[in-house]
Amino acid sequence: MNPFKEKPMPLEKAFQNWKELYPKSYDKREVDPYTKTRIILMNGTEFEANWFSHQLARHTDNNDLRREIALTREIEKQQQLKISLLKPINETPLEHTISYEQLAVDLTAELAKRELDCNVKTALDFALLEDFDHLYRYANLLEMDQGIAAEWLVGRYTEIMPGRPTIAHHRYPMDNVKRSIDAKNSETQTVLSTMIITAAEQQTMNYYMNITNFACNDLARRLYQEIALVEEEHVTQYESLMDPNATWLEMLLWHEYCECYLYWSCYKTETDPCVKALWETNLAFEIAHLHKAAELLKKYEKKDWQEVIKDPEFPEPLSLHENIDYVRKILGETVQYTSNRENYVRVKSLPEDADFFRFQAITNSTPQIVPSHNVIENFICRRGADYRFQCSPSPVPELRNRRQDNISVGRKPDAADSTDFFCNKD
Repeated sequence: MNPFKEKPMPLEKAFQNWKELYPKSYDKREVDPYTKTRIILMNGTEFEANWFSHQLARHTDNNDLRREIALTREIEKQQQLKISLLKPINETPLEHTISYEQLAVDLTAELAKRELDCNVKTALDFALLEDFDHLYRYANLLEMDQGIAAEWLVGRYTEIMPGRPTIAHHRYPMDNVKRSIDAKNSETQTVLSTMIITAAEQQTMNYYMNITNFACNDLARRLYQEIALVEEEHVTQYESLMDPNATWLEMLLWHEYCECYLYWSCYKTETDPCVKALWETNLAFEIAHLHKAAELLKKYEKKDWQEVIKDPEFPEPLSLHENIDYVRKILGETVQYTSNRENYVRVKSLPEDADFFRFQAITNSTPQIVPSHNVIENFICRRGADYRFQCSPSPVPELRNRRQDNISVGRKPDAADSTDFFCNKD
């Protein structure tokens, strides 16, 4: 599909009244797990579009342009609020968190599997193992606090077991900044990948930042606090991949194109009829926004949209589904890696005075104060073994012990074996 060939609706036709803006929530007992993850993804995509528009408004003194983007921004915000209200009242924040982490795992894996830019793919694979471990930590907390087995929330499509342990995720901030792409010379899929994953991780970061002080006990508050700061690292990593040399209006065009692509993908893959209809409606809205962005680009920068998006045909629809084999492969081959400036390296290759070790000593001065470790230790103390859902033993032998939380893998030399990252072939 080429959204530039579609006839756009008048922008003001997208305004909705209060009744239209309040949707029927899904039934948490019957909803497909990937319907929930699509809802979270599009909530985050709308947030990113809305806040990009706000930042653009704060970086121009042209009030005519400000008024133009204020019009579409209002519609974007209405869309976001409506999507967010699909979550039912009786779904607890921690239950909802499981869906956030399932999205992080399966979205990241799916983007990595189709990514031809090796730099972008490696960034996706690296953070994949960290979100995978977050799912495991939150799942243990959920079972301990609410007696709910997260495997049923994820539909048994996503395994729940240790990834690169969360204690190893805390890196010196400068090590999270990576090499950016050149959008004009990149595949459309690559540009979309950087934007989609940035929006998704940003949504997760914001959710955890906001939910931390509402958590039901100190251990939960501490876990949200710790993982929220890991998500800050992920957002820093992913946003640094995006093209920093594109102009504001070029990026406005890309944002609207990305939204069109994602709503089209959601429509193509959705199984819930009511939610599918919402994706179709929002796709029509976003096509109108895209044409408006192209108009603004022409008016204020004298550029045709074809100068920015050279291949406007959508890639294959982005499908959220199980990725068990892929995650296991990345876990078995790269768990012992960390980040070092623009590169990813084995922990054993770092000098003893490396920033990674220095920051670890500051943040994790003793394992007994690390919330992600304490959640598992508390669970083991109560039940005798941690909570997992796995199809077979972990591909990392050092992570198979269910009676002790491993705090060495990913942060100490020779704590496990790893080979290397791999690139996809064109």
